Amino acid sequence: MVQTLSYARLPSRAVIAVGGPDWRDFLHNLISQNVETLAVGEIRFGALLTPQGKVFYDLFVIGREDGCWLDVAAEHRDAILQRLMIYRLRAKVTLAPEEAEVAVLFGDGAAPGEGWRPDPRLPDLGWRGYGLAPPTGAAQANESDYAVFARSLGVPGPADWGVEQTYPIEANFDLLNGVDFKKGCFVGQETTSRMKRRGTVKTRFLPIRFEGEAPAAGAEADRKSVV
Repeated sequence: MVQTLSYARLPSRAVIAVGGPDWRDFLHNLISQNVETLAVGEIRFGALLTPQGKVFYDLFVIGREDGCWLDVAAEHRDAILQRLMIYRLRAKVTLAPEEAEVAVLFGDGAAPGEGWRPDPRLPDLGWRGYGLAPPTGAAQANESDYAVFARSLGVPGPADWGVEQTYPIEANFDLLNGVDFKKGCFVGQETTSRMKRRGTVKTRFLPIRFEGEAPAAGAEADRKSVV
């Protein structure tokens, strides 16, 4: 575990600005997270799902005075914008890329100053910030360090669940505050709700350690090598 507060930029993440008078209703009816009660400065974790209920893209929603920001995978930002445009129809919503650098603070240490917000998935993950410099005394880390740290806590990322391959509950979204089961309808809601009610989850992401080199992704591991 990381023993000091570390700062890492996340170049794999990018930001979309959402605004307009209908932005709350628009997003609330699309994603797995409640947007109607989102406060200014608050961050919530969720996903845009396929109609069949699999994870299209994960996202963080950050409440702002004039709308919200979406923290998304940088490589998929253009695709996410295009998909949101399709759903927009006649809603009075504005959508545009925002040049705000995404960064995290993680490990042991005092709470940072203004602008940093607790990660909504798990308290031990630390804080997320947008366009913020590292606090005084924070150790410099990189995105790989943060990925290892997150996975050690049992928190997977987009590289683990892929696109249109995994149901959100299989990817632990229900355990990481990524699905609001009381909010009503959203794209993919029916399948997600049914899996939750029936307890039909057969796979989960979990942290494991191997003696020796880990097998390639997708390979069947020898159970004797798993600690």
